[in-house]
Amino acid sequence: MKKVYYLSTCDTCKRIIKELSLPTDFQFQDIKTEVITNSQIEVMRELAESYESLFSKRARLYKELELKEKSLTEEDYKTYILDHYTFLKRPVIIFDNQIFIGNSKKTIEAAKLAIHE
Repeated sequence: MKKVYYLSTCDTCKRIIKELSLPTDFQFQDIKTEVITNSQIEVMRELAESYESLFSKRARLYKELELKEKSLTEEDYKTYILDHYTFLKRPVIIFDNQIFIGNSKKTIEAAKLAIHE
């Protein structure tokens, strides 16, 4: 599978996608206009090994809902991600059986190496 879950209104996502020079066989899913399905998040979780690793604790809603004060379970992370796109750490890049989550330099460099080796 070659897929990118991103937010079209996010300048960081756009910059990363441009920087990665992704081949044309990649699929792109704007998570704001095309919601993440249960089966899609299951695939992501299988590759990432947890829902928490897919969850963005930098989301504004995370602070607004005071989730930091709560003890969240894996199911809670999954539910929040499925309920609102802002909780998915992005971009999520799936390349073959590898997953790259988020926008850290280290993650993007690893994705670049994997995709263009």
